[in-house]
Amino acid sequence: MTTGSRPRGLGKRAAITTVLVRRLARFLAFIKFVRVTVVNREVVPRKGAAIVACNHISIADPVFLWGALRRRAIAIAMAELWTMPKASWLMKLLGAIPVVRGDRNSGNQALEMATQVIEYGGLVMIYPTGKCVSPGADVDYKIGVAKIAFATGTPVYPAGIVGSNNVLPLKRDRNGGKAFRRDQRVRVAFGPPLHPADFTSPEQLLIRIRSEIEALVAMPWPVVPDRSQD
Repeated sequence: MTTGSRPRGLGKRAAITTVLVRRLARFLAFIKFVRVTVVNREVVPRKGAAIVACNHISIADPVFLWGALRRRAIAIAMAELWTMPKASWLMKLLGAIPVVRGDRNSGNQALEMATQVIEYGGLVMIYPTGKCVSPGADVDYKIGVAKIAFATGTPVYPAGIVGSNNVLPLKRDRNGGKAFRRDQRVRVAFGPPLHPADFTSPEQLLIRIRSEIEALVAMPWPVVPDRSQD
């Protein structure tokens, strides 16, 4: 049973924006502006409620992850993006969900909005670390993704992204290098769904989500490209 109004990210305006921006992203991939490989994209269903949980190593991650999917997706994103004119415009059109990092009330509100998206059969993108982290850094995963899954009975599809930090590295990781480098490879890999009914608690599910994401990140290069990218 759905409650409240239909989320903006599931409306017609967001649908049109998704089509246009994805076409641009695929064109850039086609001309190899940035070399992107997508693995196991087909495990994520084209319809129905779903959660995609991914590692977060660059501010470019949402572009690569969102572009790798073949359906509309609503991301939980840092509220700072809404203070940047161009980014704010796009976030609003796509119906992204803002969250103020470190603010519990904002976090709870974001989870409520994400739950509403799921109730309407949408897909929510979540970064369980809650922030960008340097590759290999050991940080805690936030429990929110597992709580949403348990509360709604929604499967979680783990995803691992590699190489985005080389394309657009975090400032602290540049070591005097360029802020943007297009001559890098990026891989986005998806894993099979994790169903909350198979776990005894959100905490147990979160441990498995982290394990699966780390396994996807650790996949060896090279991998067989997903030909649907072409």
